[in-house]
Amino acid sequence: MKTQNIFIISDSSGATAQTIAQTALSQFPDVKAEIRRFPFIQTDSILKGILKIALNKQAMIFHTLVSTELSQMVQDFCRQNGIYDFDCVQTPMAMLSQVTGQQPAHVPGLIHDLNQNYFERISAIEFAVENDDGKNPKGLLEADIVLLGVSRTSKTPLSLYLANQNQRVANLPIGPDLQLPEEVNDIDKDKMFGLLNTPEKLSKIRKQRMISYGLDADTPYSDPAHIKTELAYAKKLYRQIGCLTINVANKSIEETATIILESLNLNTTEFED
Repeated sequence: MKTQNIFIISDSSGATAQTIAQTALSQFPDVKAEIRRFPFIQTDSILKGILKIALNKQAMIFHTLVSTELSQMVQDFCRQNGIYDFDCVQTPMAMLSQVTGQQPAHVPGLIHDLNQNYFERISAIEFAVENDDGKNPKGLLEADIVLLGVSRTSKTPLSLYLANQNQRVANLPIGPDLQLPEEVNDIDKDKMFGLLNTPEKLSKIRKQRMISYGLDADTPYSDPAHIKTELAYAKKLYRQIGCLTINVANKSIEETATIILESLNLNTTEFED
């Protein structure tokens, strides 16, 4: 199968354009693609060189260039050479300008300005790292969100994702053989979220974990029967606490985070689908 080359060209990090490209690609599981990112492109001489490479490789181009001149250069080049391109920023900028009557600043990288929101996000990320895996029980009382779950239910990646949404998150491992810190009794149950998964998926994840450590995959840790005992304990604990329960088996980190953020002020008690 031929590899489809995709170039990400941006006057900033290129993360936005890459996310758009990868989101579109995810709907074509049989398409083999190679993505190359060219960030912080702000001169026409460098841009011309990248466009020549794109032509040679017949690459599709996703671009976020707030400079109308550079963006137009990409569009003109692609039109003249039969290359597909997608402008991820000029079209929405034009729409906003039309609706608001305001003109865009055309300054690259404004979204990454070191404003108060940026520093709050960094603080939230530091909090998540310091309060990962129950390392700091007192931090449970300071958290905006507390995640509970048996091993390998995505507590850490979910914590970091939520931290990027400016949420101070602490997570706590649970299990029949683990003692809960006393602080759990003082946490608002509406801030607590119990994570579940299926025994089959947890067993597979844990086996892969053991193999990555160079250990035997078949251990009590990865045994489905043992995992069922852990999950039964978790479900009972979540019912006792009265917290929202989320089965992450068929959910992405983003989907689980959305449920949590949208449920902070709701009285829903279970999302097991």
